[in-house]
Amino acid sequence: MKISVIGCGYLGAVHAAAMASIGHEVVGVDVDENKVKALAEARAPFFEPGLPDMLAEGVSSGRLRFTTDMSQVKESVVHFIGVGTPQRKGGYAADLRYVDAAIEALVPFLKPGDIVAGKSTVPVGTAARLASAVSKAGATLVWNPEFLREGWAVQDTIDPDRLVVGVPDGDQGDRAAEVLRRLYYPATDKGTPFLVTDYATAELVKVAANAFLATKISFINAMAEIAEVTGADVTQLADAIGHDARIGRRFLGAGIGFGGGCLPKDIRAFAARAEELGKGESVGFLREVDAINLRRRDRAVELVVSALDGSLHGKKVAVLGAAFKPHSDDIRDSPALDVAVRLHGLGAAVTVTDPEALENAQRLHPQLQYQSDTRVALQDAEIVLVVTEWDEYRKDLDPAEAGEVVAQRIVVDGRNCLDPVAWRAAGWDYYGMGRP
Repeated sequence: MKISVIGCGYLGAVHAAAMASIGHEVVGVDVDENKVKALAEARAPFFEPGLPDMLAEGVSSGRLRFTTDMSQVKESVVHFIGVGTPQRKGGYAADLRYVDAAIEALVPFLKPGDIVAGKSTVPVGTAARLASAVSKAGATLVWNPEFLREGWAVQDTIDPDRLVVGVPDGDQGDRAAEVLRRLYYPATDKGTPFLVTDYATAELVKVAANAFLATKISFINAMAEIAEVTGADVTQLADAIGHDARIGRRFLGAGIGFGGGCLPKDIRAFAARAEELGKGESVGFLREVDAINLRRRDRAVELVVSALDGSLHGKKVAVLGAAFKPHSDDIRDSPALDVAVRLHGLGAAVTVTDPEALENAQRLHPQLQYQSDTRVALQDAEIVLVVTEWDEYRKDLDPAEAGEVVAQRIVVDGRNCLDPVAWRAAGWDYYGMGRP
């Protein structure tokens, strides 16, 4: 099919490249000229495994192109909306100005029979509000939420665990659903669940999923708080309850909490929308989920201060990690970078290292020191803090070798990703999150 993708940030660029890779003719549209230029040259503006090769193949084949000219979508029959919905300044609600602007710019170029598929994460009720503008052009609006994991976004787009399409009632909705089913043919042909719902359900699926995952993470971090005052080991606790098939072990990793461009802003926007609907009490627990998450950053700072006898002034701290998670260069609401900035504010000489996120981190926080070489970052450090669970730190960093270059063998494991037995055997004072 001929399709367009409006908005070529993280979501849109990956979606455009993935759709081209399965044979569709794709035009990506964005207002950012520099971003469009980079993508047109098959250069990914951010780090995402597998994306550069997919961009290169799509652009060289002619199936994928990028432009700032919205009129270039006229031949497309399916138009995906993938613009951002950041947290509104001064509040928790989602800022929908980019979604509204995308629809407004697209409508003049729609044809009868076209399908507009929203992928952006929006508050429930947004699709119903936008549908009339789309239908006036003879097109049909559907809502097709994304469920991408940063670091695995290419795989999640081509081979998703489910597809959800919210459609209007009647033949028009049935036809649109069938078009989307055909468009995603590699996944639907292999039996991937294809769920057709109403608008509101499709919108809620995304925010409900993120709210559940955030709650699970904050739950185990709340247990870490209890473990810290009782002497229990939260990692063993998570292993034990994770064997229960009703609970599962995934997302039960205690540490400094979640961050990124999705979970924090999505649960806040969900809570804000519930308040607008008069049902704030239904998701009131999300406020505590958010609070627990932020408290774990405080705890990491407390552990560093305590390990250095109460004073950080002039102390050399090596912070391993800047991205909010491994396999990404995303520093949006990164717990890792937030903790590093707090330590700097307490007088520490902080050196941050990360395999991919240093350029982004330095642009946002130039007051910190940055070093791409982990060994150099560790040189003469009086304490080491692990805050992003990259394999470079979790698997590859040898505690004996690291001990040869630091000034003091003290490590705070903000992700509980190191082997405490191995690090202690190498002479390190090891401090975990919720671990004795």
